[in-house]
Amino acid sequence: MAKSPPSKPLLATDKPVRSRPRKPRDPAQPNLPLDPMPTRIEPCLALLKPRPPNGPEWAFEIKWDGYRLAVHIEPKGVRVVTRGGHDWTDRFPAIAKAAKNLNVATAIIDGEAVVLDEQGRSDFGLLQQSLGGRGGTRTSDEAIFMAFDLLYFDGHDLRKLEFTARRHLLEGLIKSRDNVIRLSEEIEADGDRLFAAACEHGLEGIIAKDRESRYRSGRLGDWLKIKCIQSDGFAIIGYEHSFVARAGIGSLLLAARHGRKLVYVGSVGTGFSERSAWQVREALDKLKVKNPPVEYSGRRKYIVWVKPTLVAEIEYRAWTKDGKLRHSSFKGLRDEHDNDTVYAFDQI
Repeated sequence: MAKSPPSKPLLATDKPVRSRPRKPRDPAQPNLPLDPMPTRIEPCLALLKPRPPNGPEWAFEIKWDGYRLAVHIEPKGVRVVTRGGHDWTDRFPAIAKAAKNLNVATAIIDGEAVVLDEQGRSDFGLLQQSLGGRGGTRTSDEAIFMAFDLLYFDGHDLRKLEFTARRHLLEGLIKSRDNVIRLSEEIEADGDRLFAAACEHGLEGIIAKDRESRYRSGRLGDWLKIKCIQSDGFAIIGYEHSFVARAGIGSLLLAARHGRKLVYVGSVGTGFSERSAWQVREALDKLKVKNPPVEYSGRRKYIVWVKPTLVAEIEYRAWTKDGKLRHSSFKGLRDEHDNDTVYAFDQI
């Protein structure tokens, strides 16, 4: 079994922040009411921006490229929940086991499951391989969990606390940089310089978080993402059949959301391995339809149309003036249980 390389310290820290040992409770002191533990919390999503914000009110972290997860540590055990609310505890047994060993009775930890490459960078393709591809049934022992927020802790809902306070408690809970559950380091740096360094080292980008913000579900601007290379999910609406390309796929035709409908945004013909091309072809052949699911005015010869139910993760450099992807490359299929949304033109 391949072992993930240890993460490199991104922020020098002293001893882990821990609360003092508990003393016997004074009977005259009233009990603080406990908050009911949520069965699921919709995640706070980062809003895409072209440049990092500036100012002391912003905290910065590396952007991880994996599956967004919430680890629930409950009295009855541990649950690993996907962004869409699906229980994937059995898919990430190492993460679940590590959560049981944390010194806490109840908690909900927000973070990202990733697999690191030899340089310590998160790699979405490696994560998918560890799970057996889209719709696979394998368990991933290679994945680690990068924790970046604490939403519930020892019977108390922390979402109304400012981010700085939640972060303080999280740093006290996650003590080691080399375990399966690791702290996503906060980096004290100028946003522009950090972004330039992240891009120079081949990282996906950075995340900026408002230090005074509460935890609010949705894409409301409390968290921002700044990407070195753009990467988003797009619906596959068809493919161009080829007699020479891998698995007969010359290119995939892609669509994004514009309001309530899908619109064609171009195609992608690079980034496929032999294995991934056949996985995509097998999935698409089950979704064939006679007519294009979106308005399409291009060449139709050799085009095979499909229901737009599969979401492909696509890297790209920019957009053309007429709304098409430039220099696109296929990264993988998003799993339906990951619930990753299709790119929307009104999301930025």
